[in-house]
Amino acid sequence: MNLFMVLLGGKPDGRYTEQHDIFFGVANELKDLVPAFYSFWPELTDRMHIDSWRYVSKVGDYSISILPKSEADRAVSTKKLFFVNLGGYKEEDMEEYHYKQVVVAESLAEATRLAKDTVFWKHHTSSHIDDKYGIDVDDIYEIEDMFLPEFKDQFTINIEEADSEEEDVLEIGYLKISKLLKS
Repeated sequence: MNLFMVLLGGKPDGRYTEQHDIFFGVANELKDLVPAFYSFWPELTDRMHIDSWRYVSKVGDYSISILPKSEADRAVSTKKLFFVNLGGYKEEDMEEYHYKQVVVAESLAEATRLAKDTVFWKHHTSSHIDDKYGIDVDDIYEIEDMFLPEFKDQFTINIEEADSEEEDVLEIGYLKISKLLKS
């Protein structure tokens, strides 16, 4: 089984612009996640697309794998996998830009520090302070907490030191769900 990070998009009824959200799921193949996409964002059923996705198998110096919950005792690392959504602005631009990433850390504080050490900040004139955390991120979550119940009940994330330098490939570009299902 693979861990997938997927940027879903679509225009819900009553909205003027396309909306996006991040989805994490466990499956053999991306197309196997389509029912879970619709469960995650039912307002977009049959009007949803994918803007980007990746297998999450390597993050920094760590390899990421999925274990059945029944084998959770094999996962000995104290580290956790976090999703971080950084936000920032550019002068004279009516847009809030976001940089989405995954980081391996032992705590929320460490994940925040690692996430803020990115080139994202060099390209934006200001980041903003999130009221909830008082840190320069819009959102930060432990990825297992973002799982739908069907994944949370069945799987756990295993983190080990990597023995490979190979990075995950980020697949970018508009992908219709109907086209995905035909592949």
